[in-house]
Amino acid sequence: MTQATVCSSRLPEALPGEIAERHPDARIMPQLDRRPRCGHNAVVTTRIGFLGGTGIEGRGLALRFALAGAEVAVGSRSEERARAAAAEYNTLLGHDLIHGAANDEMLRNAEIVFLTLPFDSAAEAVERIAADLPAGVVLVDVTVPIRFEEGRPDYLEPPEGSNAERIAARLPRGALLVGAFKTIPAHVMADLRVPLDCDDFVCGDSAEAKEKVMAAARLIPSLRPLDAGPLRAARTLERMTVLAIALNRRYKRKGARYRVQGL
Repeated sequence: MTQATVCSSRLPEALPGEIAERHPDARIMPQLDRRPRCGHNAVVTTRIGFLGGTGIEGRGLALRFALAGAEVAVGSRSEERARAAAAEYNTLLGHDLIHGAANDEMLRNAEIVFLTLPFDSAAEAVERIAADLPAGVVLVDVTVPIRFEEGRPDYLEPPEGSNAERIAARLPRGALLVGAFKTIPAHVMADLRVPLDCDDFVCGDSAEAKEKVMAAARLIPSLRPLDAGPLRAARTLERMTVLAIALNRRYKRKGARYRVQGL
């Protein structure tokens, strides 16, 4: 019988002295080998963009993908804000690996675009960019509709069944949407001292789009992408996030995430 394990990591007490000296406040300064990888030895370059990449939702993904060798662009309605975010991330990385751009430029150059926005604004943001969306670009929804009541997480079920499906309903016909990175906490993703050591569940109605996102996810060390089925599987994945948050609260831990055993 296949089992799902909820993993939670304890953070190290301190960063190595050399890094702390260079970046006294670099809480997420990485210890990772920046070599593009796919499989064991193949080299791959993937162009990844972020809609809403200036917030915590996109921060960790942008940093980890840049370190893994992807070409990363942070997008924003304000080009100035995007460039400022990219400069901040590059300072943490110690190299100019991330580019900041207005959303229209980011969309023109990306193969995969992550929707790293608050859940209640993601659908409207997609409507604004729908006319500028190039053919073949894969959108990745990472949002989860959660509200906290007295510290307890409640899932806010959209009429469409999941936030991923709500976003899909606002996209033009033929647009490619995948749900992924919904069950990994944003603050864990953003703290590069912490190995992910977990699975990422990828769902979508296009097998080709899912494989493209899974190939990108394989670039990130200690992360295993799993094909979770059609986009409607986001209904389960989004609720799994609520469960992980509830387990964190009950056991007074942080960073609970999933690893499926037996696969």
